[in-house]
Amino acid sequence: MSKSINILDNDYIQWVKELSQRICQSQIKAAVSVNRELLFLYWSIGKEIIEKQLSAQWGDGFLQNLSKDLLSEFPTMKGFSYKNLRSIKQWYSFYGLDKEIWKQVVSNLEDAFFSVPWGHHLYIINKCKQADKAIFYLQQVVQNNWSRAVLNNFLDTDLYERQGKAVTNFQTTLPEVTSDLAQEITKDPYCFDFTGLRTSYNERQLKDALIRNVEKYLIELGTGFAYMGREFRLEVGDTEQFLDMLFYNVNLRCYVVVEVKNTDFSPAHLGQLGTYVVAVDHILRKDNDNKTIGLLICKTKDNIFAKYALEASSQPLGISEYELSKLYSAKVEGTIPSIKEIEEKLKDSDSQD
Repeated sequence: MSKSINILDNDYIQWVKELSQRICQSQIKAAVSVNRELLFLYWSIGKEIIEKQLSAQWGDGFLQNLSKDLLSEFPTMKGFSYKNLRSIKQWYSFYGLDKEIWKQVVSNLEDAFFSVPWGHHLYIINKCKQADKAIFYLQQVVQNNWSRAVLNNFLDTDLYERQGKAVTNFQTTLPEVTSDLAQEITKDPYCFDFTGLRTSYNERQLKDALIRNVEKYLIELGTGFAYMGREFRLEVGDTEQFLDMLFYNVNLRCYVVVEVKNTDFSPAHLGQLGTYVVAVDHILRKDNDNKTIGLLICKTKDNIFAKYALEASSQPLGISEYELSKLYSAKVEGTIPSIKEIEEKLKDSDSQD
């Protein structure tokens, strides 16, 4: 006689959990596979549209007829509208007609180019006129699994022009293997428009607004940042020190101290920040952590003056501005590392040490 199943049995519960995970993974793989096949189809259609127009000297008017004919054959498919056929042609023209551009795509993305969702491709080709800029955003989508909302936000706030642009001394204060990566996680300026602040505000109001919107703040800082706390308390000798904001960057495996000032840059700010960086290194940093980094975000700065001030510091520090005038998409998702992702990243890194 067969044994009845107890739905509270631990083995059964664990098996259902594992089975659910496999089903989800299979669904994701199926969706990615469908997207790839669709993009391969669109690529070939775009190529053939251009070839037919060149050989038969057809104008764009034939696309309307093509749309009607394809929709009559495949009435349930949305991808054959006149508007989408024009986008398919534009997409192939942007990347496929210039051999040098296509070489850049292949060298930077390989087959991942066809894993980017079609809607993301449309946003990029509609807002990027330069191939280098478009490829940058494609790489970010692939590496960080951006949703459309996150991509649209960073397109609107000109991430390409801001990424890695902070004034820093990382090349002289960090090992070569980490200095470039540390530079790449910076931005200048940072876009704080999501705070809702405009003209009349003080420093505390700015910091309060950042923490009230900590999810958007983390997205603006970039993938890999985990929030450790505001006014983070450290006992330094007989004194208490309170760091503006403390983060941990999973990719760099280091603490990042962030000081925000709603004033012009002053070398005194760097002295304070450098002291905090040293304190974190002594008190919080573990053997498997890399050197702590400090980031000063101020209202304005003179770049030459900032470079001179940084040369006087032996700690890895960066200086950026912030602005409140850019657009920010209302819905953002998915670039903040989970606790599980942080633990897995640290385990992987420990196994390589």
